[in-house]
Amino acid sequence: MESSRQTGHRPEVHRVAVIGTGLIGTSIALALRSHGVDVLLSDPDPASLRLACDRGAGRPLDREPQGRPADVAVIAAPPAVVPAVLREAQDRGLAHVYTDAASVKASVAAEAERLGCDMATFVPGHPMGGREKQGPGAARADLFLGRSWALCPTGKADAASTALVAEIARLCGADPLVVDAAAHDRAVALVSHAPHVASSAVAARLLAGDETALSLAGQGVRDVTRVAGGDPALWTEILAHNAAPVADVLHAVAADLAAAAEALRGAAAGDGGRDPSALEPVRDLLSRGRGGHGRIPGKHGTVRRPDYTVIPVVIPDEPGALGRLFAAAADAGVNIEDVRIEHTPGLPLGVAELYVLPGAVDILALALSDGGWSVHPGA
Repeated sequence: MESSRQTGHRPEVHRVAVIGTGLIGTSIALALRSHGVDVLLSDPDPASLRLACDRGAGRPLDREPQGRPADVAVIAAPPAVVPAVLREAQDRGLAHVYTDAASVKASVAAEAERLGCDMATFVPGHPMGGREKQGPGAARADLFLGRSWALCPTGKADAASTALVAEIARLCGADPLVVDAAAHDRAVALVSHAPHVASSAVAARLLAGDETALSLAGQGVRDVTRVAGGDPALWTEILAHNAAPVADVLHAVAADLAAAAEALRGAAAGDGGRDPSALEPVRDLLSRGRGGHGRIPGKHGTVRRPDYTVIPVVIPDEPGALGRLFAAAADAGVNIEDVRIEHTPGLPLGVAELYVLPGAVDILALALSDGGWSVHPGA
């Protein structure tokens, strides 16, 4: 791979072909373009390809004269079609190394091998980033910033190929993580696929809600159901390719919900008042849920620190407001560890909850107050 020279321990990436200009493919392309990488784009949908090109994600692959292969070809397509697309790309000699972005790995790798793909140049991958919106119009160059990017080499790919795909991940702002394909599929069943089904189950209940109920919907139900806005056809395919691990998680979730529902039925019948332990399954589930939530990594993949202090700041709902708030914190020399935005329905303002270290609370609160911000520490 003479076109991918090593600089220290990191290979250089000059040219990448991205096959598939949906949300993921276009986001990868935009991130690579921001680093000056030459990106060639391909998609069976001319409208999708045109929009990705118009957004500056690259130029059409089919208009490129047959020349030197790309350093890497990224196949950003649904899992069912990745193996066939890979075989075709390899037959064309499109790149030196190939990877994909499908969210399941074991079945994709097995089918690719069955089709006779060159597994020595294929490093299966999965960037752990996404949105409920689809298509190149929803793509963002920072979609993978700070996210994990799973690499699942089959054992036939050499270290140089894996390193090259890892560099693609780093250029997109992600943290590459080498993991076994089967372990990856079990992991995403737990942290991605089953949660999507659970989110959809809650959202489906809203179809039976009357206007009064829906008018009372707040941020909580929006948070829980956000990913339910994904494409049903795509997600059905994803779930089918990871069926057994997802089913295992859903059975466990269903058992927890059934136990909680039974306890609540008992409480409604009067048992809860006479026997406080009757609601123990509910308390246990809520307690374990809080503990599990606390294990979700924060920024840079680190475990969330329990000692952050939240400073609520009222912000106007207008362009640039959040940027000005962050700039004010930077001027005060305070690092914002995390942030959440709570919108106020019907009003042109919201509340930014700034997570900072306890020692920075007074410094930041004073600086923001002096700057005219409405700060409510301790609220």
